[in-house]
Amino acid sequence: MGRIIAIANQKGGVGKTTTAINLAASLAALEKKILIVDADPQANATSGIGIDTRQMRSTIYDCLIENKEPAEAILRCEIENLSLMPSNIDLVGAEIEMLDRPEREKILKNVISRIENDYDFIFIDCSPSLGLLTVNALTAAHSVIIPVQCEYFALEGLGKLLNTIKIIQNNLNTGLEIEGFLLTMYDARLRLSNQVADEVNKHFQQMVFKTIIQRNVKLSEAPSFGQPAILYDADSRGTVNYLNLAKELLEKEEARVKQV
Repeated sequence: MGRIIAIANQKGGVGKTTTAINLAASLAALEKKILIVDADPQANATSGIGIDTRQMRSTIYDCLIENKEPAEAILRCEIENLSLMPSNIDLVGAEIEMLDRPEREKILKNVISRIENDYDFIFIDCSPSLGLLTVNALTAAHSVIIPVQCEYFALEGLGKLLNTIKIIQNNLNTGLEIEGFLLTMYDARLRLSNQVADEVNKHFQQMVFKTIIQRNVKLSEAPSFGQPAILYDADSRGTVNYLNLAKELLEKEEARVKQV
């Protein structure tokens, strides 16, 4: 059974989609079978991995609202072992259309359950909100990665997200864990970056990934070419950071399996 990991933070611009694409691509390069589920109406994960939104036959919207088989919506990516369940602007209407559905918080969980055995990891790229789509992602997931950018106001709003996670743990998904807080956009030259990193480590201690994602031009440029950083520039600092994160995640997974 694949491990399902949501990547969530209601703040925009913290590196959620960058992490979804590059962590998934790094694990695929390490020969794991990976699926990205683009649960954001902005569809940045879809375009950032090189999928032409005009050529999609089906999207996550069709699976959630029209009950289409998820296998029909999944597309192969340029990297071997990496697939995507794409999104487009139609997803904006999904939250409203899901409101009157029975067990509306579990619709995405039911979709993913049909294909979760086909993958080693499934990453859900969440929208920058705490709406019904994000609640669906957290209800479907085994764990959540929370990217925190090393900039001013980084910790603002984290309390609200953690409160939402607690509500979901109590009512919808008792097994949901925090996989870890991921420091992103780190610049060692800036005192502020170091202050934020210290603050996050002080607050969340062992829950913070050892790997830090440094600010990197290649990482920023890669999505405009529709490629993960590992394809755009395999030697870039961003690529190395995400490969290290992938290895750290695999180590955590191995330790978890040994405990069971």
